[in-house]
Amino acid sequence: MADALLASHDRSREVLSQVSGLKTGWTVATQAFKAVDEPGAAEMLKTYGYPRDDWYLERAAGNDFVGVQAYTQTFIGPEGPRPVAEGLETTLTGWEFYPPAAAEGVRSAWELSSHVPVMVTENGIATGDDERRIAYTRGALEGLHQAIEEGIEVLGYQHWSALDNYEWASGFKPTFGLIAWDDETFERTPKPSAHWYGEVAKANALV
Repeated sequence: MADALLASHDRSREVLSQVSGLKTGWTVATQAFKAVDEPGAAEMLKTYGYPRDDWYLERAAGNDFVGVQAYTQTFIGPEGPRPVAEGLETTLTGWEFYPPAAAEGVRSAWELSSHVPVMVTENGIATGDDERRIAYTRGALEGLHQAIEEGIEVLGYQHWSALDNYEWASGFKPTFGLIAWDDETFERTPKPSAHWYGEVAKANALV
């Protein structure tokens, strides 16, 4: 299936390249896979992580950009991926609260694609505590600033999401949005994080 997807992607790029000035690439949901310090974990990291992350990032080489969707990290033991360790802060999706995920995904994409420019196409947090949303997003943006200082070409950052959304099988429970909405009146209410993020965007800097 992955081979067919790659062939389709490459053919699409050929067609789209006929439009002057159009940039093409694909985006990868990076997981920040990491091996625990146990025998067999490093081997399992390669077996489990390569076909899910690295294979796609490597094949972005030669594209105009590569996108990164990043939210958390995943530890791999000799038996495979492990649940979040007890005592760590988690989000409404059950993922570890891990702001460095965006920068780690960007670094991985940059290195494995042989220095294709990187766009963060998704990054955010499902939480009912808007202060934690601000803390998470600030941490993600600080990490991206560091990646840029390292010489990585970061094209931009897109926060997920503007509105609280319908999140696949989880329905409306995981609230990712900068804007809340009433499920009866559909009234939209920007959260404090929306105002904070707006100030960051207007200043083009972390303030």
